Amino acid sequence: MSLRSLHSAASGMQANNFQLDVIANNIANSGTTGFKQSRANFEDVYYEHLKLPGVPDAQGNLTPIGKSVGLGTKVSGTQIDFTQGPLNVTEGQLDLAIAGEGFFEVVNPDGGQGFTRNGAFTLNSNGQVVLASSDVGRVLQPNITIPLNAQDVSIGSDGQVTYRLAGDTALTQAGQIQTTRFANSGGLLQVGDSIYVPTDASGAPVQGIPGTDGYGQIRQNYLEESNVEPVKELVGLIKTQRNFELNSQVVQAADQALQLLANLRRF
Repeated sequence: MSLRSLHSAASGMQANNFQLDVIANNIANSGTTGFKQSRANFEDVYYEHLKLPGVPDAQGNLTPIGKSVGLGTKVSGTQIDFTQGPLNVTEGQLDLAIAGEGFFEVVNPDGGQGFTRNGAFTLNSNGQVVLASSDVGRVLQPNITIPLNAQDVSIGSDGQVTYRLAGDTALTQAGQIQTTRFANSGGLLQVGDSIYVPTDASGAPVQGIPGTDGYGQIRQNYLEESNVEPVKELVGLIKTQRNFELNSQVVQAADQALQLLANLRRF
């Protein structure tokens, strides 16, 4: 009956509306430092089996195919794409990017662990390296403190931080930046502010020295741009819009068929 097609088309409209929300968020964050685009995954739902394949017919022969009809689609989940974004040269001596795998670890306002690809760091009033934000100063972990009168702050590709005090020719070690990896980065939970938090699905965070054992290297005076591809997202936007329109046309066709059935008693 047309009720099946109504349900299937409605599920298609709902799924494509969700896809539209995901695309809109990607496009909105195309200029967000360290942002990673997401995609919606779809799967078909239950089937109504009117006749199973392999059932004997009247002559005892097994039927080669069956007779089934699907009941629509649904969103199975959203998947984060952690591919490397372009590295943009900046003038900030505490602007950092990770070339390769890994995350910076920071302390969230609740005291928990937060992880980010956003390397726009600055100093707070105590000289601690923190993630630049007008709302919350998330301290980089391990904690690194740089005197406010320090000069020639240098951060190596291995995360070693050094500086020189005014009037001093010797370099002073400020600390070692470490980066973090996960067994399943796709299992991280997005909480906003370019921050991810670990879950049971992501596995425990594993810290390491940048540039060793597969950890990405640190790039000073660089920031990682969003990995959103605007042209690809616009193509997906048009495709999603067309799919939504097609499903709406199915709803109209099913509604017209039901009206014809309802009017049969008049003839």
